Amino acid sequence: MNKEIPSIQKALHYQEYGDPMEVLTLIELPVPEPGPGEVLIEMQASPIHPSDIGLIMGSYGRPRNPPAIAGREGVGTVVKCGQGVDVKVMGRPVALPDDGGAWQEYQLTKAEDLILFPALVPFEQLAVSVLNPMTAWRLLNDFEYLHAGDVIIQNAGNSAVGQSVIQFAKKMGLQCISLVRNLDSVESLKALGSTEVWLDDDEVADRVKVFTEGKRCKLAFNSVGGRSALRLARSLCSGGVHVTFGAMDGSAVRFPTRNLIFDDVRMVGFWLDRWRRKQSPAGLRNALEQVLQPLAMTELKHSIDQLFNLSEFKDAFARNAQTRMGKVLLARDKKFLGSLR
Repeated sequence: MNKEIPSIQKALHYQEYGDPMEVLTLIELPVPEPGPGEVLIEMQASPIHPSDIGLIMGSYGRPRNPPAIAGREGVGTVVKCGQGVDVKVMGRPVALPDDGGAWQEYQLTKAEDLILFPALVPFEQLAVSVLNPMTAWRLLNDFEYLHAGDVIIQNAGNSAVGQSVIQFAKKMGLQCISLVRNLDSVESLKALGSTEVWLDDDEVADRVKVFTEGKRCKLAFNSVGGRSALRLARSLCSGGVHVTFGAMDGSAVRFPTRNLIFDDVRMVGFWLDRWRRKQSPAGLRNALEQVLQPLAMTELKHSIDQLFNLSEFKDAFARNAQTRMGKVLLARDKKFLGSLR
């Protein structure tokens, strides 16, 4: 029942920290053989995240010590089972292990650690189904008790996390204000369910006051920083929560003294990797079910921009640096993925 597997595979590898365009190289490695209790996973697709770039540059979270294989999320299929593994997992779509480097054609993992994905969902959607939607779900559920009709606000509304926030907020009956740097994405974000899409400018707090009839927002999600972070703080109601989970703008954030003192605004941070390390395997699987079920039911959709083979990684990174709505994906074989559409 095992698929015929090549003996050599391709992988994107870096020997030192630095700009991905300068330090990433395509190398060849032996394809490993699964031992007892292990499975071999064949990569299908993996996105380029800002955190992938940060890890390669040595500036994100807990960087991997070079030499290392890059990439931290994706989808693969089980193509070979070691002794003692139930062969029913053969051919199943699964999450790529997040510690071995997603940008390689084949890798091993323990069968007991497999995260099984729902069947019949396109690989492109499964490739981005964990990190960003799970971040969005945790932002909406871990910091404030929300009720239908409550208003939330976020910057970078057209980002991958922002789009997931919009869709989950719609399911929860929330009103979601999404701030963007330009208005090119207004119609797309409203189609996903965003109640309002505004320019991220200094008029935001006044607009919020008018839109909410003075009630303002209960939650604010900040992935930009700088002046945008201050605008969010000024848009919150008394006791509102300002959650920072990214910092696209590296400039200093002015401390919102008045909002902290007179409105009792709380400013907290969130990092999905830290949250995941605190979860039991069962708890993590239950949490994943909450974001995978809407995907399987087509209630959630992730925007995909373009597919590139691993050997085309420089073209992929060039595209990733351009303005776009969806994710750029690296694939083992983009023609294979295209044939499944």
